[in-house]
Amino acid sequence: MFRINEVISVEGIAYRILAEQLDEIVWISLDDEAAFPSVISRQVLQDAIDNEVLQRIEDPYAKLYYAQPDEGTKARELRDANYQLIQPLITNPECLFSRARTRVVNEIVSARQSTKQTLYRLIRRYWQRGQTPNALLPDYKNSGAQGKKRISKGGKLGRPRQKVAGAGVVVDEHIERLFRTAIEKHYLVNNGKSFAETHNKFKGMYENYNPGVPESEFPTIWQMKHFFKREYSQVEKLKKRISKIDYNKDIRPLLATANTQALGPGSRYEIDATIADIYLVSDSDRHNIVGRPIVYMVIDVFSRMVAGFYIGFENPSYVAAMQTLSMAMTDKIKLCQQFGIEIDESDWPVTGIPDAILADRGELLGCQIESLEKSFSTRIENTPPFRGDCKGIVERFFRTIQAVFKPFAPGVVTGTTIKKRGGKDYRLDAMLNIHEFTSIILSAILFHNRYHVLETYDRDIDMPADLPMTPLSLWNWGLQHRSGRLRMVPEDALRVSLLPRTQATISHLGLRVFGVYYTCQEILKMGWLHRGKDVSRPESVEVAYDPSVADVVYLLPRKNSAEYWVCGLTERSREFRGCSFWDVWLITKQQKVVVAEGKLVADREKRRVDELIDSKIKQAKAQVKVEGSPEASDRQRIAAIRGNRAKAKNEERKRAEPVTTSEPSAVPATVIPLSPGADDYKYPDYIDELFKDD
Repeated sequence: MFRINEVISVEGIAYRILAEQLDEIVWISLDDEAAFPSVISRQVLQDAIDNEVLQRIEDPYAKLYYAQPDEGTKARELRDANYQLIQPLITNPECLFSRARTRVVNEIVSARQSTKQTLYRLIRRYWQRGQTPNALLPDYKNSGAQGKKRISKGGKLGRPRQKVAGAGVVVDEHIERLFRTAIEKHYLVNNGKSFAETHNKFKGMYENYNPGVPESEFPTIWQMKHFFKREYSQVEKLKKRISKIDYNKDIRPLLATANTQALGPGSRYEIDATIADIYLVSDSDRHNIVGRPIVYMVIDVFSRMVAGFYIGFENPSYVAAMQTLSMAMTDKIKLCQQFGIEIDESDWPVTGIPDAILADRGELLGCQIESLEKSFSTRIENTPPFRGDCKGIVERFFRTIQAVFKPFAPGVVTGTTIKKRGGKDYRLDAMLNIHEFTSIILSAILFHNRYHVLETYDRDIDMPADLPMTPLSLWNWGLQHRSGRLRMVPEDALRVSLLPRTQATISHLGLRVFGVYYTCQEILKMGWLHRGKDVSRPESVEVAYDPSVADVVYLLPRKNSAEYWVCGLTERSREFRGCSFWDVWLITKQQKVVVAEGKLVADREKRRVDELIDSKIKQAKAQVKVEGSPEASDRQRIAAIRGNRAKAKNEERKRAEPVTTSEPSAVPATVIPLSPGADDYKYPDYIDELFKDD
């Protein structure tokens, strides 16, 4: 029931069990500085257990069991010497009792090896602290009061000065308050000053409180540093010197890895973009430098397999992310063939939709990606702002992939573009076009997937020791021994679900998307393009569109459904055939500018016409007033309208001069027809009758 060296508490007093006899137990009090072993009945201790006054407690000297003093240290020498000194007391079990212990102590003292006080102090420490050699280690850890505040007894603490004149000053509560104020105001802040600058700020405050004190009697920077190290913990220093974002991203302790959140292949993809450190040239003219391309990567967390990528000049956005995800979830054989690389499906077996996609907030946040979530049950996860470390797998891969071409490729970014004397601008070295650069990256990705050894990959307990640590091997092993999380879907449906979406209106002219009109057979069958007041059509519908192709859009007739109608351009919008939506937006913007400028000119000229009409009307009114009232009555004037019209028509005909090109011949020439004349079956001219006078 009881074990030797066990520590127990009886009525709040700690004891250590030193030995066991038949019905008795030898123990010693741990709290009594003058204690010696004593004997107690086993039955008494059992009764104490029944009465709930005895408890087993933690050994207060358990740390001594693990202490390992260095070779040659004073602590080790004292331990070994004292242990050798009390060997006669330790090896004789009878020394647990007073008579035998006194006899052995007297023998040691008579041999002039030590004193009684020393022997009793050492053997008591040996019994109280666990009956091991380490129980005799001196308590040097308590010496010096490390980390505790020293109390001055009138003089300055520390050694006297040797280089600077003056005796120095004792740091009191007032100086400590100034220390704390200067440190927390100037040092323990984001992008704070250096400690030397902080000490200068402190001296300015100290001088204001103590005018006339010489500089040599100011508290030194070493006194301030001692106060700082004593009063502030390391964690507090780290947190307050940088921003919370930088602390979480670069400083905080890492307690887990990304693999702990990935059950198998396809559990989680990470997607991110960066600007490649290389300048490219135009496909059509290599003398034209087009800048640095955008590189998107999608990586499987479990296997580190690159699932997809995008290289182009589209800025990081949902559009570029959509193209990357579409490539990551579909077959890669055709893509590799475009760059002259032949692979099998087993070389890059990443096809399907993952369980989760982790991306930046700006790229896959909002209603655009909701269709992928709702249609295919994919979880979209977004990182907090400025927390690139949350997707460290893909972030680290960017450095790996760029290390492939940087030592060899021309036009690589090497530093600042400011040229030194005799230097050269690295942008002028650009030689690769986008197709060649993509081919290089594709080859590097294939090498990474198949052959790159993941030396620091943290294995799970069920992974065999002989499993090759390459992405492809981990992927295949995960599919066999873990739950493969990829789900197959039709490529067309997947592509449409990834396309950005917008609201479109419908009229008798067609489906209007960004000012462009579309139609399809389904719309015609629904009768939405018929004209009339009784025609029923929806006011707006949701459409998906590919920004790079304006020839077609995809109408989504039902919400939360994978059904879509492919709509093509109408003849009304034929000017946009072969364009992208970026072209459409640019052209329509230019057209709106031209229309707005035309309206300004039209408004100006309209005012001139209105002014002319107004002046003519005023002239006519003035002329009527000059001529006076008519002599004829109103009835006579109305009856004379027909005659007046005929008279005006005759005057108009007389004013009209005939148009001639030469002098008319006095005698007309004789016309001889080559074929018999055809009968004239024209309708009679009734124009004069139609426009006869009223």
